Amino acid sequence: MNPEDLELVGFWPRVGASIIDSILMAMIILPILMAFYGEEYWFSESFVQGPVDLLVSYIFPAAAVIAFWVAKQATPGKMAISAKIVDAKTGNPPSTGQFIGRYFAYYLSTFPLGLGLLWVAFDSRKQGWHDKLAGTLVVRPKNRAGNSKTFMDGKY
Repeated sequence: MNPEDLELVGFWPRVGASIIDSILMAMIILPILMAFYGEEYWFSESFVQGPVDLLVSYIFPAAAVIAFWVAKQATPGKMAISAKIVDAKTGNPPSTGQFIGRYFAYYLSTFPLGLGLLWVAFDSRKQGWHDKLAGTLVVRPKNRAGNSKTFMDGKY
């Protein structure tokens, strides 16, 4: 797709995509955790309840998200809003290293009260801290209404 035909994806569409991804992930993870740990899982004071919890709650989501990013440049939530992750300098698909860095940079974005995620709402390039650290943008086909900020507006 031609860069002039793309727009930056803002805060609220990205929140919607994240909600979709969270629901889908919960539909996979929660039944597995309930099958292994039962209702006691919800009442434990332990951060990680065992190897299955570690695998299903932390390793699986990381692997799944990064695999979707590498294969499709998007998670199912981003696909639902026609969004893709691109390299901020070239508009091409990011490298696998950028995707891995972007995933782990989410932790840095969420740590200070989610400020790094909220940054998307105020940033001129609609980048969260995880995007800035990984050198990525989230784009989608341009809104034909004419009021969208494009990838190639000359300011980038």
